[in-house]
Amino acid sequence: MNPTSWIWPVALAPIIGSFLGAVATRIETPRSIVFGRSCCDSCGATLAPYELVPVASWLASRGRCRRCSQPIGLFYPFIELAAVVVAIWAVTVYSGWLVWVSCVLGWTLLALAVIDYKHFLLPDFLTLPLIPFGLVVTWANDPSAVLDHVIGTAVGFGFVIVIREVYRRLRGREGMGLGDAKLLAASGAFVSWQALPSVVLIASLTALALALSRNVQGASISLGDRMPFGTFLCLATWIVWLYGPLMVG
Repeated sequence: MNPTSWIWPVALAPIIGSFLGAVATRIETPRSIVFGRSCCDSCGATLAPYELVPVASWLASRGRCRRCSQPIGLFYPFIELAAVVVAIWAVTVYSGWLVWVSCVLGWTLLALAVIDYKHFLLPDFLTLPLIPFGLVVTWANDPSAVLDHVIGTAVGFGFVIVIREVYRRLRGREGMGLGDAKLLAASGAFVSWQALPSVVLIASLTALALALSRNVQGASISLGDRMPFGTFLCLATWIVWLYGPLMVG
């Protein structure tokens, strides 16, 4: 493996992860993502630059604010390390310019997965740019496949819209958000319409596995409980992008 194809993505991953953490925690006040200063969630003290070093600053402070001594929590080192895992995972599958494409896709999906899990929200400023990005990547990599990916975008969006309408008619309330439709459209832009069934199947099975594990642990879950399905769509899209659709036989 050519070191130049993986050193920079892996080296930058913790910094990207730190930024993704800020996006996920400030999603309800988007302007603060760009203009806000990093501060302690407990006492509001502005963090110094040396307190923003990914993972290392958390370890050095033993996971506590230096001023008020309140726990910072595992979220920030988790998402920083997760961004590193995404980069390492990408370079084990792709090479050349597709490493960067995979990292950008993976980091964006990571942010969306965390945001949906925490807030039941898939923000447009993360989902919508993935659609033209996926189509441009397809055109650059294999122009003959662009039509399949355009169809995938339309099918992904339309599939969720149909499911939403059917659920609304049966249950009298919304079952899936439009964010899921935009995310599945973006998935179709990257993996094509032929791979969308695999994305939906993997997402559904992982969501079901989580629900069953919670029941085993004693947490009662009913059909009316909310489930961050976008989180599982993100995981499924990432897996299918890396390894292709499920094969039968």
